[in-house]
Amino acid sequence: MIELYFWTTDNGYKARQCMEESGLPYVVKPVNIRNKEQFAPEYLKISPGHKIPAIVDPNGPGGNRITLCESGAILKYIGAKSGKGLYPSDPLQQIKVDQWLFWGSATFTTLAQQFGHFVVRWDQDVPKGKEWYTGVLKDMLGTLDRHLADNEYVAGAYSVADISMYPDTHLHGVNDIGLDAYPNVKRWHDAIAARPAVQKAWGPY
Repeated sequence: MIELYFWTTDNGYKARQCMEESGLPYVVKPVNIRNKEQFAPEYLKISPGHKIPAIVDPNGPGGNRITLCESGAILKYIGAKSGKGLYPSDPLQQIKVDQWLFWGSATFTTLAQQFGHFVVRWDQDVPKGKEWYTGVLKDMLGTLDRHLADNEYVAGAYSVADISMYPDTHLHGVNDIGLDAYPNVKRWHDAIAARPAVQKAWGPY
């Protein structure tokens, strides 16, 4: 049974969404970051950078117990382990998935989180910061929209690459920016939102 250390953040939902899509048995272990539980000594042994999500798999490669943090690494590991095509076995397809998985994890989410910080959550009004990160998020949604004009999903079939970008699109694209100007992103988002595993992942835990 895989242990998923989770909280209700964009990266947390990525990992939970991937677990639900994988079909692998898992249990949610909440880590309340509002209460600083991510700094508990036992949790730091699992996630040295005191971030969520993280997983513990008692049956990792070679039957070894493994711990893993960083959402992109978790998506790739669970996607490959599931054998359901979330991370493809074909090396050529892996290249495509890796490109968008890394963009989703390192660029899209990182900058969308700054949008969330300065525009949505921060209690100080920082007009220049709000203007900058709103423009950055709109630019990234435009990049994604142009790509999805010719692709049903970002890297061929539905994969961990899509999962890496869905939560921030859902949280900030739908709720804060709006997707009317990005019809291809909206079509992609709505198709993913309708998946039973996604609905379960975003539900109670």
